[in-house]
Amino acid sequence: MDRIAGIINLDHEQDVLDELTYFRCSAAVPFAGRYRMIDFAISNMANSRIDSVAVFARRKYRSLMDHLEQGKYWDLDRKRGGLFILPPDWNDPTDISKGDLQHFHNNIDFITRTLADYVVVTGTQNICNINYENVLREHKESGADVTVVYKKVEELYPEFRRSHKLDIDENQRVTAIHNDQHNNNVYMDMYIIEKNYLYGLIEDCIAHGCSHFFLDGIKGRLPDINIHAYEYSGGHALINSVESYYRHSFNLLDESEHDRLFKEESPILTKVKNEAPSKYLESSEVKNSLVANGCVIGGDVEDSILFRGVKVEKGAVIRNSVIMQRCEIDSNAVLENVILDKDCRISNGRTLVGAPEKPFVLAKRNTM
Repeated sequence: MDRIAGIINLDHEQDVLDELTYFRCSAAVPFAGRYRMIDFAISNMANSRIDSVAVFARRKYRSLMDHLEQGKYWDLDRKRGGLFILPPDWNDPTDISKGDLQHFHNNIDFITRTLADYVVVTGTQNICNINYENVLREHKESGADVTVVYKKVEELYPEFRRSHKLDIDENQRVTAIHNDQHNNNVYMDMYIIEKNYLYGLIEDCIAHGCSHFFLDGIKGRLPDINIHAYEYSGGHALINSVESYYRHSFNLLDESEHDRLFKEESPILTKVKNEAPSKYLESSEVKNSLVANGCVIGGDVEDSILFRGVKVEKGAVIRNSVIMQRCEIDSNAVLENVILDKDCRISNGRTLVGAPEKPFVLAKRNTM
């Protein structure tokens, strides 16, 4: 059976979530009550029996390293293979590579030494639940050089403006990659490629002074290489702005949308905290909300998402808000259309109100 190695490439993912990415890269941003955005990428690989995963990180990755540790929560703490967090190596005086090709060049040993036959490369901003074994099967059947994954979306939300789109013929072969704002075939920033072919493309791109492997090594070689398109039809969220983060967070309050992303047969895994179940006091009233473990709730919570260890005192009101880990909401405080990052405290009687299209965001460890 063919084996797959995984690369999570964070090099070109911009920290565009404003206050939420002041102190962390976007891959480490908390999402869905108990997860980080990178959990979905790693879980997809773990559920696809990928046991060797590299993370190409360039900036603000301390929080990411703290979360991932040695990869044990994804069964990646192994003697052979496992999880590797790989910042760029600046110590090679002969290195002429640029952009994300620095990562590919300076960590080429990960590619050449892996026992895998194929490599999956993905980012973390496309949240999904995908099995790469199915992608590999279709890739081999098509005889393509590269298979890219796309989602045919029903509505082109603002977050798709910066996404690449695909023109696809009747045989699912990609004929063009562009930024047409009216094309519904959204490239999901993930592709699968044979290991030795990937190595050759990396060397050729560096020799020609390229700086972006996908744009120069794959997109820039159309129509000379055969690129196959694999259509992903499951739950999907592209998070590349505060507005998209806020909207997709609340989509999870719809049970059908939640179940499309979180599947029993392919669970999304994360770092385990072993906290007690949440406690609901007699004064509390909670409606249509997602509440993680370790919370103590004495106030009113409606249409909101509470992460682990949140404390809501009696008389406090929270509506349409995302409250991250260990925040404390004092009595008589009112929050509506708000995102609180970790370890914030809202004082007695304080009112914070944002707009549904522009939520109020408070950076971590702030008191108001």
